[in-house]
Amino acid sequence: MFEIRIICDPADTVRVSEVLAAAFTTGPARQHPTRDGQRARLYLTADHRPAPESWPAPEEAYALAPSIISEIGWTARTAADRPFFDALNREFWLRKAAVLDRIALSNEADNTAGDATDLATRAAQRLIELDAAAAVSDPRAYVRQQYARWAKQQQRAQLVAAGRCPNCQWLERDCNCADHPDA
Repeated sequence: MFEIRIICDPADTVRVSEVLAAAFTTGPARQHPTRDGQRARLYLTADHRPAPESWPAPEEAYALAPSIISEIGWTARTAADRPFFDALNREFWLRKAAVLDRIALSNEADNTAGDATDLATRAAQRLIELDAAAAVSDPRAYVRQQYARWAKQQQRAQLVAAGRCPNCQWLERDCNCADHPDA
């Protein structure tokens, strides 16, 4: 965080404040006249804007994903196996949003997206609500990011359950990774 002091014409104070607010995260501007009373002194507390979130490309996000047909089947079975009043968990909404995003992506490639894009966006927004995530500029990119993380965690859990190192995938007894206490 840092302090910015600007001396400018009083007529320019609003424009200067707006430009600084566009470049930085700023607090309210404090305005005082200069000693000669001809100009204005603006004091703003500012901070750098956080770097924009990097979203994974669809190919990267869905690299570990099963086929679209398989995911549609899983989603339908999961929804059918629960009573109507039962709240479905995050995994359901994540996988549903991901499969709808994948369908929309394939339709966008054919220029036939239409309703698929709408459904994918709505499912993504439901996931964002469920996660209580802060303002997300691209809901479908958020789904891709969350799906990629989830898929990696699933793969890691499967390797550990099979007695393999999640880093090198060797059997744990043969592994020399630093993650193992006896390495």
